[in-house]
Amino acid sequence: MGARDKIRKFFLEHIGEVVTTKQIRRIAGISEYARRIRELRDEEGYRIMSHNDRADLKPGEYILGSPKRNPVIARSISPQLRNEILERNGYTCQVCGAGPGDPDVTNPGRKIRLHIDHIRPISQGGRDTKDNLRVLCSMCNQGKSNIQPPSETALNIITKLRKLGRSEQLEVYEFLKRKFEIQKEM
Repeated sequence: MGARDKIRKFFLEHIGEVVTTKQIRRIAGISEYARRIRELRDEEGYRIMSHNDRADLKPGEYILGSPKRNPVIARSISPQLRNEILERNGYTCQVCGAGPGDPDVTNPGRKIRLHIDHIRPISQGGRDTKDNLRVLCSMCNQGKSNIQPPSETALNIITKLRKLGRSEQLEVYEFLKRKFEIQKEM
């Protein structure tokens, strides 16, 4: 049984319970468990929530509220298209400029890995077309998650806010509350 299968089974056995990264790492037997969780969300439609989704969860805690799965969007970038995008972008991350073989700053023992990224996320209507694809390194791709540059849409801003800690979210809330209370009085 692969790591993803083990993690899926574990979540399904603990529906509605908070599980920790320590538990998931132990069950999966790998340190790259976060990618498997993303696959369960993105490719299988499981609503596995983290502190980015629920304020009562701490970093490193997850919960699967229901075995019901959301519809998923098929991803099918052909190897030929992948190679074409890599060549077009010079085998270089289009955000930070890192290339394959460069040391990973977050894990010095590893080298940079490149990914093909959707500029406009599929979940927001993006497609697997040349003009919507670019190369990103693991670090830049991991932090992006359904945020589309360069324009700041309300959805992008809300997505970014959800990733902030509770204190930062409250700070933004208080700022907006003050801003709109002042405008109401005018």
